[in-house]
Amino acid sequence: MPIIFSLHSAVRYSLSLALLILAMSAASLGQFRVAITFEPPALPVYEQPLCPGEGYIWTPGFWAWDDDAEDYYWVPGTWVLAPEVGFLWTPPWWGWGGEAYVFHEGFWGPTVGFYGGIDYGFGYFGRGYEGGRWENGRFFYNRAVNNVNVTVVHNVYESRVVNENRTTRVSYNGGNGGVNARPTPQEEAAAHARHLPPVPPQIQHIQVARTNPQLRASVNQGRPPIAATPKPGALNDRSAVPARQAGAPYHPPANRGRAAQPRNEPANLSGNNNSRPANNVHVRDLPPAGRPSAPNTGNPRLDQKYQRQQEKLSAQQDKERQKLQQRQEQDHQRMRQQRDAGARTQQLEQRHQQQTQQLQQRHQSQQQQMQQRQQPPSQSGARPPKGKQ
Repeated sequence: MPIIFSLHSAVRYSLSLALLILAMSAASLGQFRVAITFEPPALPVYEQPLCPGEGYIWTPGFWAWDDDAEDYYWVPGTWVLAPEVGFLWTPPWWGWGGEAYVFHEGFWGPTVGFYGGIDYGFGYFGRGYEGGRWENGRFFYNRAVNNVNVTVVHNVYESRVVNENRTTRVSYNGGNGGVNARPTPQEEAAAHARHLPPVPPQIQHIQVARTNPQLRASVNQGRPPIAATPKPGALNDRSAVPARQAGAPYHPPANRGRAAQPRNEPANLSGNNNSRPANNVHVRDLPPAGRPSAPNTGNPRLDQKYQRQQEKLSAQQDKERQKLQQRQEQDHQRMRQQRDAGARTQQLEQRHQQQTQQLQQRHQSQQQQMQQRQQPPSQSGARPPKGKQ
């Protein structure tokens, strides 16, 4: 399906995509991955700005991490033009990964995926999206949860939603005090189906928020002075909305809970959550594939069997990585031979990023599923699981 933009969003797309690719390339050159060992602040209480027009979909605010400042910072909620007709937004979320809090990036797709069970409000109440729906190529807004001017936007309806989760402002899943929610099969399928990463205006919006010291949690104590904006990057717009109050008192640890690890030794963030990969554009940018620990069930024959299964899966995944990397390099070679390939190059980079993320997500899921199957038997007399990898 072709990507549909309004004229002004297309201009912003072309201007900011270069920034997006540059930022991702810089991130891939970093030597350390940072594991955040203390939870993000609670979600602040704020009002939603007026919807600027048809086709805009609400993307709720969230806490992001600034490695340079060693601090969380607030990314204001904002209205964003959908990149394709029929696409909805799955918000990002933080989840406890067993040793640290892991950031799971949001994405666009025809179905809303898992976002940690976090209640972001405005239609994102932990599962799915109640703020609107697509009908015949147009997005219809639910006025019960969205701030819409019906003199400007006519495709509206009103459906009251019973929000049973509105008892907490917790902004993370799992761990001590986090939301207790797990993805449904449908939500897991959404992450593996065709989807798009955040569009360039969203990336630019995050970068602008990152450079504003007032949005750092240590400065605003969980009550950001700019909680939401009418459009991405419009932090100084007169319609920007401040937070009414913090979701809960904010007391970060003195050392900020930062733990750096070498890039070639990825953090063990498996735990109970499927951690989403970083924004690597190409397979060659990915860190070396991690290898699971040796099986130790207490049964030598069973351990040997499990070890063979692990080696087989690792060999298969290495082959898939090499194959995709070769395809991406061939794409670049063909593109260099074409004239006036600027716009097509941008689209190619976005497609490569999507391919790389989907590959890494699939491989992480495969490794986690294997580790779950290879857990020691609960009883000494239990038989090994049947089936083949």
